[in-house]
Amino acid sequence: MPGRPLWQCAGKREPEKDAEAQAWIEYIIGERFPMGVSYEDALRDGVILCKLMNRLQPGCISKINVSGGDYKFMDNLQQFQRACTRYGVPDVDLFQAVDLMERKNLAQVTNTIFAIGRACYKHPEWRGPWLGPKPADENKRNFSEGQLRAGEGVIGLQAGSNKGATQAGQSFGATRKILLGK
Repeated sequence: MPGRPLWQCAGKREPEKDAEAQAWIEYIIGERFPMGVSYEDALRDGVILCKLMNRLQPGCISKINVSGGDYKFMDNLQQFQRACTRYGVPDVDLFQAVDLMERKNLAQVTNTIFAIGRACYKHPEWRGPWLGPKPADENKRNFSEGQLRAGEGVIGLQAGSNKGATQAGQSFGATRKILLGK
């Protein structure tokens, strides 16, 4: 996008996903985001995110810093990220603290919240609502040696066999003209 710094283009924000994540968090923690405060500013200090994890996994964050400046708020975000990992959210789904603190990649912040919502599916003790689609379950297959060997004799169509089909008689478009002497 012309005129915008590259870091703002890194993650495309979707306002409807932000709103869905906000509504889910508000339902879980039982309180609304502060009025007149943007989504990212409400999450920036990490207090709401820590409350969310404490509702999903009671007592996982013992001390939430509600004042003390950016250093304390950064501590909240680190505690939140550790709690997410213990809850089963993969590391690749976690946002970096600077993504939120410096408002660099807010789409990743929302993606992390959706990852938490998906992790709820794996916790049978959780009775509340989930967020996002249910993750796929492992469907491991065990094939016998005979079944595996049966596939070795089959030549797939990608391997060059076309079962006798040819291109004879096909003509698409004009033929190639070779002009000599020009």
